[in-house]
Amino acid sequence: MKETAMKNISKYQGKKVLVIGFGISGINAAKLLVKLGATVVANDQKVPTDPSIEADLQAAGIETLTGSNPLSLADAGFDYVVKNPGIPYDVPLVAKFVAQGTPIITEAELAAEIFAGNLVAVTGSNGKTTTTTLIQKMLAAGLPHRVEYAGNIGVSFSKVAQELTASDTIVTELSSFQLLGAPTLKPHVAVITNIFANHLDYHKTRQNYVNAKLNITRHQTKEDYLVINWDREEWQQLARRTDATVVPFSREMKSKAGAYVENGNFCWRGEVIMPVAKLRLIGPQNVENALAAIAAAKLSGVANEAIIEVLTTFAGVRHRLQFVTEYQGRLFYNDSKSTDIEATEVALQGFSQPVILLAGGLDRGYTFERLVPYFKAHVKHMIVFGECEDKMAAAGMAAGVPVTHAADAVAAVPVAWQLSAPGDVILLSPANASWDQFPSFEVRGDKFIAAVEALQTEPKEG
Repeated sequence: MKETAMKNISKYQGKKVLVIGFGISGINAAKLLVKLGATVVANDQKVPTDPSIEADLQAAGIETLTGSNPLSLADAGFDYVVKNPGIPYDVPLVAKFVAQGTPIITEAELAAEIFAGNLVAVTGSNGKTTTTTLIQKMLAAGLPHRVEYAGNIGVSFSKVAQELTASDTIVTELSSFQLLGAPTLKPHVAVITNIFANHLDYHKTRQNYVNAKLNITRHQTKEDYLVINWDREEWQQLARRTDATVVPFSREMKSKAGAYVENGNFCWRGEVIMPVAKLRLIGPQNVENALAAIAAAKLSGVANEAIIEVLTTFAGVRHRLQFVTEYQGRLFYNDSKSTDIEATEVALQGFSQPVILLAGGLDRGYTFERLVPYFKAHVKHMIVFGECEDKMAAAGMAAGVPVTHAADAVAAVPVAWQLSAPGDVILLSPANASWDQFPSFEVRGDKFIAAVEALQTEPKEG
């Protein structure tokens, strides 16, 4: 007999549910709720540019309402609200449901409720996507069943949860927004890569942000595991707020109770896994991501061979310090996801070679003095562009680094080639958002990669 793909829960049978937001998570949540016996209304403040989106929902028996979020919906007798994670709780319609006490969840909660298999969940301020991908690849290589990733990584959690069986594993990346609406989530292995101060416009206070992150472990028991970064005292203190078995990871060898670096090696509880120097990913942040993934993989029963295979071959998530190619002795990296100063600081620390840095973008009003020491230590030449190019150039000149101006990140590629020599790194790490010249950091990164590929179509001298 074929194994059932998802839990047959009755919680939503006969209930009236409002889904707010037509994103990938909202559309799949609405369809799942219909399967679970709910009467569903899907609402979006915007009218979709593609009319097939509404038609598809309506064909599934879902009533659609677009163009506004009418407050009258709060008086329509809904038993539950499933909210797009990015919609703040102080939006008038959502705030009215909050005041009424109507349960408000995100797709992550719904997916976890119906998933019958093993759940590994990853959160943190930085490194979530890379760590999630590393864990998924390690488990897929080292376990005999199906392992998929889902969630904030761009794949619908609720869709994948319906497709996998009780024998399978989902590795899900979860944002603070998703976790805030996941009140009963209980992963077997939870991973916290780090916690800084992000999204305070949404969460209002840092403590609210931290509390949302800790929802990942709120319902774990001692039979479950919390894998957490041990390199800051604050994170060690946060580990006291769980009933799970705590498994630390430490780049600075502040604990040997889990995964750590010692004598230049990745280690797990006294066992050497492999030299850190063989990690394909670059930078100290990726050493930490690898440690978190090693811990999750070992707790899941994965052998060292599978772990080593992934760590020595995986070149990175697209746009996140992604290795693009080596061409005539130059190494090209796409770090378009570096939309703030901190990310570019981290990126530059990953290179011992001379760097030709491509940087600039949307002017958010700040200057770049913080980057001056990193420019001095790592950068051979800067190519700047975008609204903030003059501010970025000023920081480069303060560091004593030659600066060249270009129209954008695409036009900067052949300029960088002309300025480079064998052994150099050509790095797109803008330290700024893309919206002055590109619709997203993904588009900016894709066009950079295309420009690098175009560079290779004709022989170059140098």
